[in-house]
Amino acid sequence: MKPIISVDELRDALDGSRPPVLLDIRWQHGGPHGRPEYEAGHLPSAVFVDLDAELAGPAGEGGRHPLPDPGEFGAVMRRAGVSASAPVVVYDGGLGWAAARAWWLLRWAGHRDVRVLDGGLAAWTGPLETAVPAPAEGDFVPVPGGGLPLLTAGTAAELAREGVLLDARAAERYRGEVEPIDPVGGHIPGAVSAPTAQNTAEDGRYLPPDVLAARFAALGAGEAGTEVGVYCGSGVSAAQQAVALELAGYTPALYVGSWSEWTRDPARPVATGPDRG
Repeated sequence: MKPIISVDELRDALDGSRPPVLLDIRWQHGGPHGRPEYEAGHLPSAVFVDLDAELAGPAGEGGRHPLPDPGEFGAVMRRAGVSASAPVVVYDGGLGWAAARAWWLLRWAGHRDVRVLDGGLAAWTGPLETAVPAPAEGDFVPVPGGGLPLLTAGTAAELAREGVLLDARAAERYRGEVEPIDPVGGHIPGAVSAPTAQNTAEDGRYLPPDVLAARFAALGAGEAGTEVGVYCGSGVSAAQQAVALELAGYTPALYVGSWSEWTRDPARPVATGPDRG
């Protein structure tokens, strides 16, 4: 199953015998909070999920958006109506980063039928509603590691040396020329610069799978099916790249702690400049 769904496909699915659970993950770094926008208008029956509070644990040594506690994450998903056997569609305001974070977490936790709305809310041309739904309790119980692979700081460093670790941040942050969020600029030695903006068209929709496959192959990923790792600042924009990698036929591994965790330990090496280091 491909990891994305078009607006037309979603309309058909909502009219079908097994309509998906819809999760609204509107979020942006530094705010404003996505809840007011959700309450002003969202896809029919969609439930709002707070990325900072519900799709991540408390910021700290594990980075700005570490993994949430599996039990707490499972409770959030069940309250939103998520069940193990029911399809789920996630969307955000258009960038796709926040929706991809929800997609990746559900897939990592063992859910098999999760898709991102291609183009996000901006692509939707149907009606919106303001009523906040009260869905029936779901039955989803996370099985950590039951789906997509997870990287730690150690395994990310190893993959950067021996395989392909993609850095999904803007190229100037990778090079260490600017760093607006974390205390140190640069990249994990051996990582390859691969900004997320190059995964999508101007309208926010993902590029065709063959185009994405060619992009990742040119970055050194080799043949489709190879495990490739990806990181960013805090494991959010990198999740968008994980969606693109799966579209291209790869099995994406995500370093959730990403640069915000890596730079918390001054003993970890930092490379700068355009080369892998």
